[in-house]
Amino acid sequence: MSNLRVALIGAPNSGKSSLFNTLTGSHQKVANYPGVTVERRSGNVTTQSGHVVKMIDLPGIYSLNDRSLDEKVSREIITGVHEFEQQPNVLICVINASNLRVHLRLVLELKTLGLPIIVALNMHDLATREGLEIDTKRLSEELGLPVITTIAVRKSGVARLTEFLDRDASAYSKPTRVPKDTSTRALQKEASKIAKLVIVSEGGHHKITRVLDSVALHPAAGPLLFFVILFFMFQAVFSWAGTPMDLVESSFTVLGDFVATYIPEGIFRSFIQDGLIAGVGSVLVFLPQIIILFLFILILEASGYMARAAFIMDKLMAKVGLNGRAFIPLLSSFACAIPGIMATRTIANHRDRITTIMIAPLMTCSARLPVYTLLISAFIPNKTVLGYFGLQGMVFFTLYLAGIVSAIIVAAVMKKTITKGSLQPFLMELPKYQMPRIKHVLLGLWQRVRAFLRRAGTIILYAAIALWALTLYPNAPKGAPEADIYYSFAGMIGRTLQYIFAPLGFNWEISIALVPGMAAREVVVSALGTVYALQGDENQISESLSTVLQTAWPLSTALAFLAWFVYAPQCLAMLATARRETNSWGWTAFMTGYLFALAYLMAFIVNITSKALMA
Repeated sequence: MSNLRVALIGAPNSGKSSLFNTLTGSHQKVANYPGVTVERRSGNVTTQSGHVVKMIDLPGIYSLNDRSLDEKVSREIITGVHEFEQQPNVLICVINASNLRVHLRLVLELKTLGLPIIVALNMHDLATREGLEIDTKRLSEELGLPVITTIAVRKSGVARLTEFLDRDASAYSKPTRVPKDTSTRALQKEASKIAKLVIVSEGGHHKITRVLDSVALHPAAGPLLFFVILFFMFQAVFSWAGTPMDLVESSFTVLGDFVATYIPEGIFRSFIQDGLIAGVGSVLVFLPQIIILFLFILILEASGYMARAAFIMDKLMAKVGLNGRAFIPLLSSFACAIPGIMATRTIANHRDRITTIMIAPLMTCSARLPVYTLLISAFIPNKTVLGYFGLQGMVFFTLYLAGIVSAIIVAAVMKKTITKGSLQPFLMELPKYQMPRIKHVLLGLWQRVRAFLRRAGTIILYAAIALWALTLYPNAPKGAPEADIYYSFAGMIGRTLQYIFAPLGFNWEISIALVPGMAAREVVVSALGTVYALQGDENQISESLSTVLQTAWPLSTALAFLAWFVYAPQCLAMLATARRETNSWGWTAFMTGYLFALAYLMAFIVNITSKALMA
């Protein structure tokens, strides 16, 4: 009896580890497999007759297709080719009773290996609570395997499971009715067929999920629904934020007037009025729009829809050589490219991961939002198109769409050239639809708002102060025709860089703003606020930055500046993260170079084209 070796295997969220803990109790060891970071958990199970069975808890996986390190280790152990682990005699496949369609596919795949299998139908109580009734006898017949219902956290079914382990290894029979077609699609189709046969009844929640998914995951209706949701979201960002933005803007105007009235003219007043209020205040004005954008994203995530969006995008991304797994990091990049790049660690294929990292900065992060909002509100008329859609919201949506389309094109080029490789199938367990909990949504919203305010109080504040200091010296010559800032160190930098950016329609003020803007994208708005505040008289200082830009820039410059920010990697922290995650200066240089080149080219084209159209 001591020759029996059992491996516990199952998908994530199946309760496999809970069952392992219940079976082995305190008789377990935790370590890493030699040479890799995959955790090895092993232990002993004592049967009713007192025999000791060796048990190993394999990593949670959806498949054995070698896409990830976890799947590679599990497959090597099960097939007996792992260097440091003996092949098990018996497999216990743990499946989640409330998600049979997904978890049964792994059972069918394991049957093709020819090892004896016991199926543990776990979380049976949750399935029953949801109104799901499963015919376990029919399930056993369809699979040709013993099926035992378990509730790991309550130790229910554990005694019956150990009865099956109380025998010699030779007493177990190999699986019958092994699938002939072992492709992922065929196995999933068979799993869905079996699930349909053995589910006697299902609760209203499961029926609602199936009805909603029939639309959300439909090949035609799904992408259309996703497009409509995004379009509505960007319309709301502009239409709902108007009044709150006006309130924030008027508050800073009142604060500026107070400073001008009660603080004597001099360096200190300039520091407060031109450095702090004009700099930081120019960015904080856009906080209402950031709140609305994140509110939508958090609600979509909490409802379970965002996971469906990954599957919707899988078909599109497959055409450029990536799968839906890359969509999750790209989705995170809409908040910030830094966590998005870090999230690529879930992509097992190295070339796919590099490609995803390279295109993550093209997703429009929240730091671009103040830049987009400033220029759209200044240069795009606030009117409706076709009687319903706001023109400003449509332009905003177009900028986001431009980043997405560009990312797809860049990925397609990379996957056909420098990161060429085979396409891996995408497997992911879809969460249930649920009403978002207001508490959790508000908590997530506060975390993102706090992060934005922290940036405003650190990076943006320091950049605004540094730029203000550069504008103080040297003083302008007597009788100089230009404002003092034109002759300052900041002005010198701007006039030098203007030679590079003049073909894009950028003036020296914009060229100045791009330098501190490398610290963070939204710092550009702060820098522009400081630069134009120092050039204006008392009346101009009280005006909003968008009003000042309307008279200072032609439309072609504004459009070119928007095009620049769709592509330019104006974020040193993001570049540092890319260096750390790729472990390569070469890839970091490639990212920086191609993004700046693309930004320059697109801004140049937009500037020339818009001038020609307005001529």
